[in-house]
Amino acid sequence: MWLLAFMAAGTGCASKWVMRTAEPPSALQWPFPPSPPKVTYVRSLTGFATDTDARSVASAIVFGREDPARNAFVLPVAVATGDDGRIAVADMGRRCVHLYVPAERRYVRLSGSERDALTSPVGLVFDEQSTLYLSDSAGKVFAFGADGGVRFVLREAGGEPLQRPTGIAYSPQRKLVYVVDTLAHRVHAFRTTGELAFSFGERGEGESGFNFPTHIFRSQAGELYVTDALNFRIRIFDEDGKPLASFGHHGDGSGDLAMPKGIAVDRDGVIYVVDGVFDNVQLFDRKGEFLLTLGQRGVGFAEFWLPSGAFIREDTLYVCDTYNARIQVFRVMEGYEDRGTS
Repeated sequence: MWLLAFMAAGTGCASKWVMRTAEPPSALQWPFPPSPPKVTYVRSLTGFATDTDARSVASAIVFGREDPARNAFVLPVAVATGDDGRIAVADMGRRCVHLYVPAERRYVRLSGSERDALTSPVGLVFDEQSTLYLSDSAGKVFAFGADGGVRFVLREAGGEPLQRPTGIAYSPQRKLVYVVDTLAHRVHAFRTTGELAFSFGERGEGESGFNFPTHIFRSQAGELYVTDALNFRIRIFDEDGKPLASFGHHGDGSGDLAMPKGIAVDRDGVIYVVDGVFDNVQLFDRKGEFLLTLGQRGVGFAEFWLPSGAFIREDTLYVCDTYNARIQVFRVMEGYEDRGTS
């Protein structure tokens, strides 16, 4: 009887959640010592778990312990954080988005709606209202409210069906959501209410051309960086879609691109390009000059296995280490170039 009463008291309260993390036994930095670090390793994230309090202990007595893999990442391909510290991870393996709000210690798994279930979540970004915009490469773009409810679903752009929406970025100044459509070789700019504002790009190798673009990132300077995957280059545009610059070429050496994927830019203007063949992250300046390699192939800390998406907020870099089923987190040193050490 006492046990049933204890359970009844506990079930009315929402569980508190924590992130599953791991930290390296020693400090890791790039470039290596004795050079001052541009990037340092922080931790890896592997999923979420309920906190161990009295209610969870009582539940374990009756129902058995929670499966430790239940809310672990399977194939994380994209990550983003919001202004309030919330973090979202697109997990193709679970066909969901893991959403965690640290201030509330709240975790929820977003799977879409009964009509529009997530099939292949591959890109996501928050706006300043904590609305989460998600690209599903099966042909949809979702908008979730701060509470996790579906606000709307987009299936077309300018009257044409979305073919394979992938990368996604947001401009707080323009209030525009930029969505890469890989099979259409275009980037669409949507208003936050879902209407199409404009599109740019076409298939080709020229200034306005793309060849299966994938990822996109908006820098704090208001520039759009697009991974033009099969042209093996990075394209830079203004927020109207005007071409500004490009760099990159195919190859198998440092500074070359073999399978460019996720991209992010820090406040120094340093560009971070994830490469799925090299299993690393390469750093470039805005002119495309190679600066540094971060990581290598493997399963240890700062090693990668088919990495994909990347995201930077302020001085924190997140990299989706997809086939190691984790997000690796790094600290970025700001003002590094000003110190004359890069």
